[in-house]
Amino acid sequence: MHFFKETTKIDLGDTSIENIFINDFMPMANGTHVKVYLLGYKYANDRDPSLRVNNPTISRHLSIPLSDVMDAWDFWEKKGIIKKHFINDDNPYDFKVEFLSLKQLYIDNNYKITNNVVETEENIVHNSSFSAKDFMEIQEVPGVKEMFSLISQLMQRQLSPNESRNISEWIYKYHIDPSFIIRAFDYCIERKKVKNIRRISYVETIIKNWSHDGINTEEKLDNYLEKTDKRYYQYKRIFKALGFGYRSPSEKEMSIMDTWFDEWNFSMELILRACENSSKTSNPNINFINSILKGWKQDKINTIDEVNAKEAAHKEKTTTKKTPVKKSFSNNRFHNFKQRTDKYSSEELEKLVRRKR
Repeated sequence: MHFFKETTKIDLGDTSIENIFINDFMPMANGTHVKVYLLGYKYANDRDPSLRVNNPTISRHLSIPLSDVMDAWDFWEKKGIIKKHFINDDNPYDFKVEFLSLKQLYIDNNYKITNNVVETEENIVHNSSFSAKDFMEIQEVPGVKEMFSLISQLMQRQLSPNESRNISEWIYKYHIDPSFIIRAFDYCIERKKVKNIRRISYVETIIKNWSHDGINTEEKLDNYLEKTDKRYYQYKRIFKALGFGYRSPSEKEMSIMDTWFDEWNFSMELILRACENSSKTSNPNINFINSILKGWKQDKINTIDEVNAKEAAHKEKTTTKKTPVKKSFSNNRFHNFKQRTDKYSSEELEKLVRRKR
């Protein structure tokens, strides 16, 4: 054998965790849920027949209440990755936990099985108008790789290969850019409150409806949202100006921005003018823009022209202060020095020169 691994003198054990759990399920759970799953999974992989562990064991090991352990198993059971097998029906805490194969769940969810023949994603692509060649060409479109990365961040899980293929097909089917698809996912998650999109067909339905109304570019989408969901559009437009990407605003940030529009009656144009000042700080944030707008409110500034006038006056005042005052040489001792020849006229000097010669 030409390939081998170093063996250790003491076997401390290893527990192999499937990447599907790390990529898809771990981001949706809190820390306690993850710790309970991992410790239970570790016990499930132990080969020592004398080992006796149960839920109270996990509770003691993790120093958490037994009720938290129960909540964790309830959570993972709802996600469909474990099964409970009760030993005693009278004791709700006494049950065995079966860890289901995540790889098998992935296969079941992403492949169709008919007549004992597995129909793979490649076959599905060939059977549709969106061919494998089309799929490969779409991957070369600028922004597609970034699109998949941002969608995974928004969904808090990795996309499956089949989902990636379907999303790529939307570009081909609806004649839209990758950035438009990102906006659709962001809208569904933030505005429709679909925090964990398990079926991307929901997003496609939104895109299909927009496409039916002739909305297939970001500019058209902005115009549409400005009319139908103005506040959401305002939040996103401000965040875009500040370079925050697709980050969702916090409740405090939304409250501050609401004040700009509802109480101070500032226009979007004026707010975006304030956002231009974000380049003056290394860490632009809503509070920084709020301080600028608050100052304008106190100065009763409500238009772009008034802002320009104020900045021009400030610039002129600053320039005047910094202009150096040129000193006259008349006060210089060297220039005030009395020359010996000052007492002679030009004619007398000429006579002196001739006499010297």
